[in-house]
Order: sequence, then structure tokens, then C-alpha cells
Amino acid sequence: MPRDFKVDVVVIDAGHGGKDPGTKGSFTKEKDVVLAISLKVGSYIEKNLPDVKVIYTRKDDRYLPLDERANIANKHKADLFICIHANANPNARAFGTETYVMGHHKDEGNLSVAKRENSVILYDENYQERYEGFDNSPESYILFTLTQSAYQESSLKFAQNVETQFKSRAGRVSRGVKQAGFVVLWRTTMPGVLVETGFLSNSPEEKFLSSEEGQDLIASGIYRAFKEYKNEVESIN
Repeated sequence: MPRDFKVDVVVIDAGHGGKDPGTKGSFTKEKDVVLAISLKVGSYIEKNLPDVKVIYTRKDDRYLPLDERANIANKHKADLFICIHANANPNARAFGTETYVMGHHKDEGNLSVAKRENSVILYDENYQERYEGFDNSPESYILFTLTQSAYQESSLKFAQNVETQFKSRAGRVSRGVKQAGFVVLWRTTMPGVLVETGFLSNSPEEKFLSSEEGQDLIASGIYRAFKEYKNEVESIN
């Protein structure tokens, strides 16, 4: 089978870490919740799909710049890049999952999520040089409108698989597949998504996402979406 039609290297990227806690709930930090989920996703893949090589950008509480996360995926010639995050909203009643692909934001809500996740570049020295002039200002998002991803169709397919699994198997409320300009996806050279697994700003969702059962449900949903995507890609003649 041609190399192009194999999905045998996946990079799992647990968002934030170290000095960057991500968003915070009343008793949790995003960096801890998403690391636990990411390790479970990888474990499911390693156990059930032994032909797939799983690469983790981090397996412990450490800080990694966005460009280094993308570099790990590019260096290992990954077939898929999965970023795992948790959401927040000033409206504490906001809830549900959403999966993003690289693209131009269609509304201000998508932009606000991207701006929050991209703001971590400000931790990095020489960030304007490292990120080609991108500084998280509204104007710098024009960069993303000029980037036509060759992988958008595949990314959209996997993203839809994730949201379908969350809804049908994990009993989650899906807010759908969305597009926005995420630096970490912009710098990768393969299909990729950023999964917002729920809102830590919503008390019931925070409890769910911090529980063993909740993390298992989310992780198994992402794993099943990956398995389905792998089967679809490799069945192409």
C-alpha cells in the first residue's frame, strides 16, 4: 500500500503545561485535565492499534512553545496531529465539545478561542521572529487567511468523526466542527485538529472532565474517531 494511504504515526499534543496552566476551573487547571486525557487516548491507540506509532509532545507537566509542538509532529512525519484542550467562557452556562480545524474564523466566538490558545506565544522569547510576525493582534490573523491548507479536507473529516463519537457514544453535547487560526495547526504539515473537550468554566463539565469516567469517555471517543479515520484513509484505492 502506498505510504500516502497509511495512517501509522499520530502525534498527541496535550495543550499548555508547566508555567502555562491554560484556562482554570474552580478546582482544576486545563494543563492537568488535558494531559490525563491525552495519555488515555495514546494508551487506547497503543493497546488496540499496535501498528500505529504514538508520539506525545509531552507526558508530564512541562512547558512547550507552540512551534516546538508543531516541530515534533513535522520531525516524526506524523500522519495526524491531535491537540487536546479544554474550553472556558465568561458565561458559566456555556457547555459542550467543539473540534477545530485550521481556517479563517467565521465568527467572533471562534476567534476568541483561537486568541486564548495562541496567547501562549507571549511566553516565548523573540516570539515575533519565531512566528513570522504573528503577535496575536487582530491584524496578524490576516496571515491565516493567506494560508490555504492542503490538509483541510482530511482534517475536517477527522474532526467530524470526533464530534460524532462525542455525541453518539459519549453522550456529550456537540457544538460542532469549527474553523479558526491556531498557530500550532498553522505550523504543522499534516492533517490536524484542536479538540476542545468541554468547559472548565461550567461547574458540571469541570466535574465531568476531572473525573476518571469522564476522561475515559472523552479519550475513548477520540480513539474511536481515530480508528474510524485510519480505516477510511487506508481503504482508499
